[in-house]
Amino acid sequence: AALVILAGFGAGALNAVVGSGSLITFPTLVAVGLPPLTANVSNTVGLVPGSMASVYGYRRELAGLRPTLRHLLPATVLGALVGVVLLLTFPETVFEAVVPALVGVAVLLVVVQPWVARRTAAHAPRTRSAPWLWGAVGLTGVYGAYFGAAQGVLLIGVLGLGTVLGLQQANAVKNVLAGTANLVAGLVFAVVAPVDWGAALLVALGSSAGGLLGARLARRLPVPVLRGVVVAVGLVALVVLLA
Repeated sequence: AALVILAGFGAGALNAVVGSGSLITFPTLVAVGLPPLTANVSNTVGLVPGSMASVYGYRRELAGLRPTLRHLLPATVLGALVGVVLLLTFPETVFEAVVPALVGVAVLLVVVQPWVARRTAAHAPRTRSAPWLWGAVGLTGVYGAYFGAAQGVLLIGVLGLGTVLGLQQANAVKNVLAGTANLVAGLVFAVVAPVDWGAALLVALGSSAGGLLGARLARRLPVPVLRGVVVAVGLVALVVLLA
């Protein structure tokens, strides 16, 4: 129990900073004896409070972003519902080939985003989100509900290229969207999936504290440092997923 709470704390903090917290909690739940599907759905349910805590921690950065959230939240909800159906219908090996490629592309997007933003602003300053952003966010919702590891890296990558948000604002929006995907999936899993409620509660306890602390830490990081953390976590996630 102590190990699962500690893993939940680490996952909550990591999710608030960049994402990929499931890379900590999912293998921990499997290691303590839960079957993979039960570990996956219990992990999703348990991380919901941590996601809400990180959103609260980033509430100042969300000021003025309601139009962006109103535009992107329906994409996340729809994508998450599709991801739930896929998880309950197909084996998890379906995404094994494509997920590392997605994470690798996301890391590259985070690296080149400042250069692309400068080029875009110099030629045609962008005042609205890119037309492809809604679909891209929907796809991250599918992945977030299906498995979720490195969803935050994917979201920061697409938000960085598809909007004019600064990195801290993009991280705040990422927390809302990733948390929404977790919430939608968690509500469905609570009704139809084999959730281990004891494990989910332990993850929730740890992730709530971790989400608050992680948000406080991430908000204080200079943008170049936060970008470096995102890239580093993305590369670690890529290595883990390939392994």
